[in-house]
Amino acid sequence: MPPLAHRPTVLAWQVFRGSDAVRRGLLTVHQLRSSAWVQLRHDVYADARLDRDHGLACRAVGLRLPEGVLLAGPSAAYLHGVQHAAGFPDDVHVLAPVGTGLRTRRGIQVHTTLHPRSHADEAPVGLAPAGSPRRGTPTPASSPPRSTPAFTAWESAAWLEPVRAVGIVDALLRQGLTTRADLAGVAGRLAARPGGRRAQRVFDLADPGAQSPPESHLRARLVLAGLPQPVTQHPVRLPSGLVLHPDLAWPEFRVAVEYDGGWHASAEQLHRDRQHLNQLVGSGWLVLHVTARRLRDDFPAVVREVAAALSERGWRR
Repeated sequence: MPPLAHRPTVLAWQVFRGSDAVRRGLLTVHQLRSSAWVQLRHDVYADARLDRDHGLACRAVGLRLPEGVLLAGPSAAYLHGVQHAAGFPDDVHVLAPVGTGLRTRRGIQVHTTLHPRSHADEAPVGLAPAGSPRRGTPTPASSPPRSTPAFTAWESAAWLEPVRAVGIVDALLRQGLTTRADLAGVAGRLAARPGGRRAQRVFDLADPGAQSPPESHLRARLVLAGLPQPVTQHPVRLPSGLVLHPDLAWPEFRVAVEYDGGWHASAEQLHRDRQHLNQLVGSGWLVLHVTARRLRDDFPAVVREVAAALSERGWRR
């Protein structure tokens, strides 16, 4: 017979060590197997009503981290409010002091440095994205600290594939969590660290004007393919007085690229957008459209089309 769901108030909405709950008499081993709980890792359980997001993964890992270890990189970015930085199944990234013996294993990526606390956000933190509603009881202030937004940007840029990292850094800049001056300072301090060159390249590609992760990815991939860096949300005033802001633009060549994702609120919104873009074309601009499917499956052709449009307007490699 399946165990009856028993949820003590003190454990509601929490992540906890199963052995601790049994030792304190809150649950039996049999009750831990009920539908009230989900096992996240060895001896780590959570209220089954909690959202399966990266914050939950961070809470699970955080229960077993030694003193002095930070949540870092894309995991810290998620906790700062960049929700696309990582998902529930993604590894939790941590920064540990050299010599702790902590090792990368399933579900956790361990990076080491002599002084991880130099990256730390000193404010007490809970493990939920900044600005998002918390469900149930807040996590204790003793939760593992995270890197500051500027160090989070550097870590993401140094550790991750560049296109993904650009999307995270763009979002940190766009949300006002860090600044270009902050990034320049961190890049200078850590230039000699492994990944320093990669981080600087990502910072050079970053732009807070991107309105979505796919727009960030599209821009980064175009530049990495050898095209000139476009301007995001460049204002174009039409003869009618209307000002449009194409997603990506090369103003000197009057070429623009629009990313067509699933963001259109309605058919009416799509109609207005197309009407405005037709006016842009009528004013002498070349406008190309890139869909999510083409970004995923047909990117080499996208590069050729954008390069051809720029070449037609005078760009030379």
